[in-house]
Amino acid sequence: MAVGSLRLCVAALLLVLCGVWGFPLGQEGDRTPPTCGYESCHVTEPNMLNVHLVPHTHDDVGWLKTVDQYFYGDRNDIQHAGVQYILDSVVDQLLKNPDRRFIYVETAFFYRWWKQQSSDMQQTVKRLVNEGRLEFVNGGWCMSDEATTHYSAVIDQMTMGLRFLNDTFGPCGRPRVAWHIDPFGHAREHASMFAQMGYDGFFFGRLDYQDRDRRRGAREQELLWRASESLAPPMADLFTGILPNGYNPPDGFCWDQSCDDPPIRDDPELEDYNVDDVVRRFIAIANKQAKMYKTNHIIMTMGSDFQYENANLWYKNLDKLIRYVNAQQAHGGRVNVLYSTPSCYLQELHRANLTWALKTDDFFPYADAAHDYWTGYFTSRPALKRYERVSNGHLQTCNQLEVLGGPISRNGPFGKGDSETLKKAMAVAQHHDAVSGTEKQHVADDYGRRLASGWLRCQVLVSNSLAALSGSTAERIYCDSLNVSVCPLTESSKKFSVNVYNPLVRSVSWPVRLPVKGTSYKVSDAEGRPVDCQVVPVSAETQAVRRSRGSAPNELVFQVQAPPLGFNTYSVSLLQDGPPPAPTRRRAPTAIQNQFLQATFDPATGLLSGLSNLETKQTIKLTQNFFWYNASDGNNSKSNQPSGAYIFRPNSSTPFLVSPTAKTEVVQTPLLQEVRQWFSPWVSQVVRLHADSRALELEWTVGPVPIQDHLGKEVITRLDTSIKTAEYFYTDSNGREVLQRKKDFRPTWTLRQSEPVAGNYHPINSRAFIKDDEDQLTVVTDRSQGGGSLHNGSLEIMLHRRLLYDDVRGVAEPLNETSSVFPEGLVVRGRLLLSLQRPAGAADAHRPLAQQEVLQPTLTFTDGELHPNTRLQFSGLQAALPPAVHLLTLTRWDEDSVLLRLEHQFQRRESKVNSGPVTVNLQKLFSTLEVLGASELNLSANQWKDQMTRLDWTPQTEEKPLLKRPGDPSALEVTLMPMEIRTFLLRVR
Repeated sequence: MAVGSLRLCVAALLLVLCGVWGFPLGQEGDRTPPTCGYESCHVTEPNMLNVHLVPHTHDDVGWLKTVDQYFYGDRNDIQHAGVQYILDSVVDQLLKNPDRRFIYVETAFFYRWWKQQSSDMQQTVKRLVNEGRLEFVNGGWCMSDEATTHYSAVIDQMTMGLRFLNDTFGPCGRPRVAWHIDPFGHAREHASMFAQMGYDGFFFGRLDYQDRDRRRGAREQELLWRASESLAPPMADLFTGILPNGYNPPDGFCWDQSCDDPPIRDDPELEDYNVDDVVRRFIAIANKQAKMYKTNHIIMTMGSDFQYENANLWYKNLDKLIRYVNAQQAHGGRVNVLYSTPSCYLQELHRANLTWALKTDDFFPYADAAHDYWTGYFTSRPALKRYERVSNGHLQTCNQLEVLGGPISRNGPFGKGDSETLKKAMAVAQHHDAVSGTEKQHVADDYGRRLASGWLRCQVLVSNSLAALSGSTAERIYCDSLNVSVCPLTESSKKFSVNVYNPLVRSVSWPVRLPVKGTSYKVSDAEGRPVDCQVVPVSAETQAVRRSRGSAPNELVFQVQAPPLGFNTYSVSLLQDGPPPAPTRRRAPTAIQNQFLQATFDPATGLLSGLSNLETKQTIKLTQNFFWYNASDGNNSKSNQPSGAYIFRPNSSTPFLVSPTAKTEVVQTPLLQEVRQWFSPWVSQVVRLHADSRALELEWTVGPVPIQDHLGKEVITRLDTSIKTAEYFYTDSNGREVLQRKKDFRPTWTLRQSEPVAGNYHPINSRAFIKDDEDQLTVVTDRSQGGGSLHNGSLEIMLHRRLLYDDVRGVAEPLNETSSVFPEGLVVRGRLLLSLQRPAGAADAHRPLAQQEVLQPTLTFTDGELHPNTRLQFSGLQAALPPAVHLLTLTRWDEDSVLLRLEHQFQRRESKVNSGPVTVNLQKLFSTLEVLGASELNLSANQWKDQMTRLDWTPQTEEKPLLKRPGDPSALEVTLMPMEIRTFLLRVR
């Protein structure tokens, strides 16, 4: 076929696909053309101050109560809140007056409510949506946290919520505005994602009190946020508005059943008639607020947490407020009040055709008073933060294998499996009181249970898929506690196989560490070739932390290789007369090294003293130790603010040293070398170097944090180096682009620093680094944590927190975690990966390292011999993808289509090798799927890319635009620019 004819066929196919792929264009049975969105806005008065009243509720998807308790209105002894009643009441009240408006945000709740409604009620609600009277804003499954979430999980939860709205309501269900009124600081990567999802604007409620004061004076509470240094403007530009009163009504104007403000008493025959007073106070508030904004339009949020359960109270008074204030216009009044929505307000700002202040950094850290920095939650509940990150990896593996295994994955030899349960659990876990660690303990437990339940459902799906791909229906065992050396199968079996599935699009080499009771084993790969392996003793610290869950005295260590988007299988057999385990020597170490790295130790202290990259011939001084800050109890002359789940407030800027020395034992084998360090009964660490690793692993174990001295403790590890940092350090934003930080400095205002430690902490989602002209030390984390650089050449990361006081931000519980396994206090284990490189080449190392940490291989175990016809190797790709390309999403969309996201994982100018454009051929991507056609979507997969239009905004100071992106070579050959994510719906068979 001629090239021109082929292109015509492809174009025709894409046109057909656009019409059949499940994107509603209207509602069946409703012939009235919709007048939603910008077309449904009330008329404003050009020569008056227009006050946009936005009725809303803020419904946390778990916080003081679980998500179920909030929906049903259970446990009102904790907090009176019932979301189902809010939606019932709001719909009823909207029907009584066509002028009324309401916005709703959390699709997780609305989805539940919708499923319980009759078809008549559903049609009624569709009419309200089509007329713009009920409007969805944000629209994700939840309102995600911005400091502690990974971008891949945020995109997933937004996609889930927006798809439901799209499928249910068509174009009128699509939110125009992102709405993050409660998260505790705002990430640049979130703004970038919202822009790429097609939002016209973004509104939030919380920002630093000093920043707010400056912006109020300069009338810069509305701005243009340029949220990427790599994507060409306006691709990641997002108009951003800071709401005037958090997300609450003005003082004196809260008419919910939970409020105490007097209603509008408008019978002139009554003694307590108050209309004149209400109008006077409201106009005064409106005029004061208008002085802080640039246009003759202002917004007021009329609602708050779980309000409108009796919506009649609100609407009856709002109707009166609008009527009586607007009545003043007949007497020269210049204020016009109207029911509105964030999108209608945004439209008026756009019509003003002004220029807006440009912002290029982020809104972290956030403080609401001089000694009240919300930087503790960056680390709060570190075990939950790790479990959420592990669950994200599980979900991506589950999604991929559902596609690669086909329909049998959902209903196969191991029963019915599904990915939806884990998708919803992960989506809920992104909420700003979930992975943030700022919920009550029983709610944190509920989030964990949901993730565990979802993984169990996915295990069935994964087993079915691997059975289909391997041809073996032998039972597969999952060992989810390998980090503490627990796996009953490997402990008891004399012969078993290990299937290693790799969710990345390039081959990986991965160290496997399995608890065993034997002393010598034979390991063979899929070709029957022997694999080097070593048995080492389980450390005393691991034995202590696993308690009674396992009893293996040894661990079998070997290196596995897994192909891209595929698996490899290894056979393990116990040897009867093999050599004994590698010995541990209780001596002061001097160095451990492989062909790439050398780590040196001070024999006098047992601590690290230096790190060398043998390939690049660079060496730095490096010491590392553990410290704890004494958490403030609030009994302080400067402030009564204690440390708590949200707030980090140490009593002193100088932390206490856990121990100046470490007791050590050393394991040295050809496969791995370990220095096991013991600092105290509650702090230990293993410094580990595998034979083929270019990163030094620090596996830390902290807890139970002692509180017998009645002192709350915030535990950190600190790396002190010879790198000349000049008070700069760098952190990632939600796992993607990196931002420069500087001690005691904010790019957009002159900082008055009142908390020299907490005020210099920033969120670290996947990595942080320090550098000078010669050296860059990057630390890759296994979960979200808080950290900072308080001294030249230093980087500290908070690992664990155990506190004795509530920080008076609503949760009403101290962050004092215990569990059935650890009743005396939670023990947390994690790891940091250290990479030493020249700055010019550092990203080539830390980018793939961080992705490999997020998407670790999934191990499954089969007891005994495998059937001889079992397929032992498989790759879902025809070939590995280039290093710059990351497969962000591969998930089933419907019966014959899959959702694919490809990502360029390098920033512009970050790498000499990998920061250029990369082209991928979609037809030559998969080994088992035939791609029949592709159509591009926006990032959240709820609009066709070529149909996505956004409002244009003009910055006050325009910078030179980046080069425009090149076009694609063909319809199925797509080019990725640095930091670009492209989303496709593939029709496959």
